[in-house]
Amino acid sequence: MPIAVDIDVMLARRKMSVGELADRMGITPANLAVLKNGHAKAVRFSTLAALCEVLDCQPGDLLRWETEPAEGSEQPERD
Repeated sequence: MPIAVDIDVMLARRKMSVGELADRMGITPANLAVLKNGHAKAVRFSTLAALCEVLDCQPGDLLRWETEPAEGSEQPERD
């Protein structure tokens, strides 16, 4: 998927656990894990706003667009 989710990066920067973020947002850790791991098909603006409020960040700190490799080409390795 061309949208990468960097919630884990912001959690590390804020020295916050997934459980603490979920509690402060009022969602279950399982639902937060779906978002964090990039498995969500969509994100409500209210959820994005809550993430930004609790993590004190902007939406662009949490989501970024990546190009998809062309069909038949190998996916580049990530560090």
